[in-house]
Amino acid sequence: MSDPQSELDPSASISNKPLMPASTSEQILVIKHGALGDFVLATGPFKAIRNHHPEAHVILLTTPPLGLIAQSTGWFDDVWVDERPKVWQFRSWLRVTRRLYEHGFERVYDLQNSDRTCTYFRLWPKPRPPWSGIARGSSMPHNSPNRDKIHTLMRQAEQLALAGIQSVPLPDVSWAKTDISQFGLKGPFALMVPGSSAHRPLKRWPTNQVIKLAQHIASHQITPVLIGTEAERDVLTQVAAAVPQAIDLCNKTCFKQLASLARNAKFAIGNDTGPMHVIAATGCITSVLFSTISNPIRTAPVGTNVNVIRCPILSQLSIHTVLQGLPPFDA
Repeated sequence: MSDPQSELDPSASISNKPLMPASTSEQILVIKHGALGDFVLATGPFKAIRNHHPEAHVILLTTPPLGLIAQSTGWFDDVWVDERPKVWQFRSWLRVTRRLYEHGFERVYDLQNSDRTCTYFRLWPKPRPPWSGIARGSSMPHNSPNRDKIHTLMRQAEQLALAGIQSVPLPDVSWAKTDISQFGLKGPFALMVPGSSAHRPLKRWPTNQVIKLAQHIASHQITPVLIGTEAERDVLTQVAAAVPQAIDLCNKTCFKQLASLARNAKFAIGNDTGPMHVIAATGCITSVLFSTISNPIRTAPVGTNVNVIRCPILSQLSIHTVLQGLPPFDA
């Protein structure tokens, strides 16, 4: 998947908005930063908030890489980019908080619940608006002792229930649709996501194993389609070189293209990384590989056909075990 940053148009008006609301409708703020997978897991809560406030003016405060993706969902009337000032940039902290305060928000849903967003709450002049989150003193606190032990989606659903939103759907990427004919895919294909965060190599199944699996898939007349970012090009290049039938889409797919590919794929397999969350949310048959580096109980991709394969050390995960988690190739 291409870096979401590349989807941003520098001229897009997602950061320079007026301080005061332009309409008289209820003003709602939703805060969500994080990585791609975090964003996908929050799409269910996003939709629930929109449904709960159908006539409100709902604004999302997020990070630049997620800005235009968020605009495409249809759930937000506006998207603001958070400057995310450094700890020592006190004036910038005050500027961000002042902008939020002066807009006149009547309710805030903090789905990030980080030290940063709790600081925004503390800097917010009183009287503060009704606030859903973990910030001490918030009017709709999510203070469950188990909140850090359950899955992200369950945690957010519990938080919203305490704020009066009782129904939170599964992650929803139904809005992410586009033409994929430019990839020239003919016949059945499977998505393979062999990379992950470069600073967490233990989350990756070894490349030699990926190559063997890709060769096995190709031998059944199923085209392996390789998904990843520029940071993962080395892995994808090795797989593509060893498997001539594979199609290398390194850094060539945006969010909508990845979702559209997933809807047409026979199945998908990959490590615990952001694109797998997008794929799983489409309903594609998805197998995700986990080591002990991350916990699927808290962060596994969510969808209607997700299979988690966990091995303490991924270098010890056999192809036989992985194949058992995939659908029959001749089905």
